[in-house]
Amino acid sequence: MCRGSAVLKGQLLRSLTSADMFTRMLKLRLLNAVAPAYFFMATAVTFILHFCFFIPTIFPNKDTSLRGSATLHTVVFLFLMFNALGNYIMTIKYPAESANETVVPVCSAHCSDKVDAHYLLNGRHFCKLCKKVILKRDHHCFFTGNCIGNKNMRYFIMFCIYTSCTCLYSLVLGVAFLTVEYSISFENPLTFLTLLPLSTGYFFTGTISGLQLFLVLMLYVWLGIGLVCAGFCCQQVLLVAWGQTWCQMQRGQLVDNRSPWRTNLKDVFGTRWILGLILPVQTVETCSEDTDAHKQE
Repeated sequence: MCRGSAVLKGQLLRSLTSADMFTRMLKLRLLNAVAPAYFFMATAVTFILHFCFFIPTIFPNKDTSLRGSATLHTVVFLFLMFNALGNYIMTIKYPAESANETVVPVCSAHCSDKVDAHYLLNGRHFCKLCKKVILKRDHHCFFTGNCIGNKNMRYFIMFCIYTSCTCLYSLVLGVAFLTVEYSISFENPLTFLTLLPLSTGYFFTGTISGLQLFLVLMLYVWLGIGLVCAGFCCQQVLLVAWGQTWCQMQRGQLVDNRSPWRTNLKDVFGTRWILGLILPVQTVETCSEDTDAHKQE
């Protein structure tokens, strides 16, 4: 009787574990679909605000003396956006998956590793979201919908850099627009901290329009995304310089990498890294997966 009860209890625990795993994977797959849509929506909104509101208001066509400034700001914005979107595409175009892995390992429902992936050998991971074996996996990026590894780390870092610059630049133009259009002064440092709650209250009392509230909200969105991308970029650059990955840090299994930091950065950014700073082009020479595996060993 006791043995039957123990077996029944074990089966119940396994079923609960499987159900919990299924629920968490469902949430991750939903996030994997929603995050890219959010990115493109935010990009489209930024484009519209810049060309339909910011530039025409801050630099009106009637004032010929400001045409040069308007052109300069437009070129800078397009340059930042071009590099952000270009590196976004390159991150997807050059996936970190292994082309030599023909047999995909079957992951048990009771896998003791992370929910989204489990560790194989030689720095390889099997991503349960991509359903592919990833070389030197760092993490799964939900905004690009694929894993970040040794092959596309350089593009991902540049994507973070230019996304941060684009958001912070849009933040500056947004502040200038609110100053010109709505006569909001930002001389007091506390103005930005109290802007959103005050604007929300004014909106519900009918004092300000929905457009003004939306612009204020976008200021905080740009600030948040810009700071997060900047911090994440710094973290990734440090990990690359140390020859480590985020997966290794999470597992607590850091590799004893004795290569100098210059060599580690060169492996990711390539010899033409200066060109990669200004254009979303391939700057890393492709190498065989056997070489990558040898480096991991």
